[in-house]
Amino acid sequence: MTGNLLLLRIAIVLCAVLFVGALVMMRVLAREKRIDARLAAVRDGTGGNTPATKRQAGHEAMQMVAGLGQGILRSGVVSGQTVEAVQKNLIRAGIRDKNAVAIFISAKIILVILLPALLFLAIHNIVTIPMLRNALLGGGAIGGLLGPDYLLAGIRKRYTHQISAGLPDVLDMMVMCAESGLSLEPALLRVGQEIMPAHPAIGQELLITSNEFQINPDSQFALNNLIERTGLVDIKRVVGTLVQTLQYGTPLADALRVLSAEMRQEILTRFEAKAAKLPVFLTLPMMVFILPTMFLIIGGPAILQAVRLFKH
Repeated sequence: MTGNLLLLRIAIVLCAVLFVGALVMMRVLAREKRIDARLAAVRDGTGGNTPATKRQAGHEAMQMVAGLGQGILRSGVVSGQTVEAVQKNLIRAGIRDKNAVAIFISAKIILVILLPALLFLAIHNIVTIPMLRNALLGGGAIGGLLGPDYLLAGIRKRYTHQISAGLPDVLDMMVMCAESGLSLEPALLRVGQEIMPAHPAIGQELLITSNEFQINPDSQFALNNLIERTGLVDIKRVVGTLVQTLQYGTPLADALRVLSAEMRQEILTRFEAKAAKLPVFLTLPMMVFILPTMFLIIGGPAILQAVRLFKH
């Protein structure tokens, strides 16, 4: 048992040394990039303490993590199919940074090593049962491996909810643009710009689609990319309506007006369904907290009087 504990300690120390070495190497590279950026700022006449330089210094740790992730991706340890799936999930969560995949992979590797090491140091003198200690260390490793996935799923759910919440307003604004004489491409651009302060998620998606319209003449390709980026059924319905208007020349304003009314009715129906479930959810708290209190208030005096009678 002592030999196994020694091997575990040696493995943790080696992992820590490798991790620290990688951080030192990435710090040196980040320092060289920062110096180059300052020299470029001085040559441009903006000085070495520009806000961009300060932001770069503030994101130094993130750059180091991204560098570690890039090294892992270049090594071929992670398959291309896995990288593609991670990138797709990040895009559907509204995360489109060029280093997003590298940071995500690096975070998983760091947490897989760091959490068991911290747990080992925390429970070394507290948990003496080897099986329980190994189970806790294994749980820490699993938590470090799956934690970023759950966090990304939560971010994606919130992002898609924001898109769904702003979609009826987008349709109403597109109806106004269509009735004023704008075609689909300028309508998407105008609506994306105008709705950005209220609903930034759907506004960002519309602006990306508008840029794709300008790059690729195939409008259906840009609209299909919108479905692929969001993965929402409501967006698929909107895109189907837009494609139908482009192919068959049906009135855009009328189709969008009907679709907007349907979506608002569906939102109202979902609210009514949640309100109908509320009494069921309140039953258990009422039984646990309210009914015992009522029984004490109503039956308490009678119980005390009965106790006094039995004493006499």
